[in-house]
Amino acid sequence: MEFARVTAKGQATIPRRIREAAHIREGDMLAFELDSNNRITIKRIESSVDTELAALQETLSEWNSPQDEEAWRDL
Repeated sequence: MEFARVTAKGQATIPRRIREAAHIREGDMLAFELDSNNRITIKRIESSVDTELAALQETLSEWNSPQDEEAWRDL
């Protein structure tokens, strides 16, 4: 089991081992689902399959900050 702490902005860093196993790379789009037992499922989305998600990805620049880069280096 891997752990991550949620920041005040609601962000968490996906542990390196999980990113590598799921082939999650910088810029990938993730989908979150919550079931009736409050379990969260995260799925990597192929943005080339969905042009709307590809367009949305361009608007996520708020997650590209010096603090985010520092969090990546700490892993």
